[in-house]
Amino acid sequence: MKRKPRVISIAAVSGGGKTTVTNELIGKLNNAKALYFDDYELPGCPDDICEWVEKGADYNEWNLAPIIKDIQFHLNDRNECFDYILLDYPFAYLNNGMRGYIDFAVYLDTPLDIAMGRRILRGDTNSFDDLRSDLNNYLSRGRAAYLEMERTVKPNSDMIIDGSLPAAFIADRITEEIRNRGL
Repeated sequence: MKRKPRVISIAAVSGGGKTTVTNELIGKLNNAKALYFDDYELPGCPDDICEWVEKGADYNEWNLAPIIKDIQFHLNDRNECFDYILLDYPFAYLNNGMRGYIDFAVYLDTPLDIAMGRRILRGDTNSFDDLRSDLNNYLSRGRAAYLEMERTVKPNSDMIIDGSLPAAFIADRITEEIRNRGL
């Protein structure tokens, strides 16, 4: 009988490399499926991350039922059996509803200047005024959200790796650790 898929979460701040590393892992792990946090509509979840952090950052406020439903489906699907489910997901074990599904949580410890540079380079802004607004928001409120992740998600992860390293190297190290742990 085939074992249930192992659920591996990849966490980082915005611009920290979650999606890039998850995509690298798809190519390195046999028979893996990726689920991306940003692909989900999460009803009732905080609209303003900065406000959520200012109120105390309760990770259980996030209704992750749509993601959990997909994880459950892939864990129990007998027609399409994956060895790994990779979660591009920012919270590691901190959400009570998600915690029981994760077998191994990785935190990409990306320096905040690099994460911000990546966000700017990926083109989420349409003009210099948008860029100025984003940077002002980061300096006045957003940085606290990044620091919240470093303070809480990072220590609640099984593996911490430097997110400024090349994605292929990071994926190799994660793959090695997964194998060393027998996952």
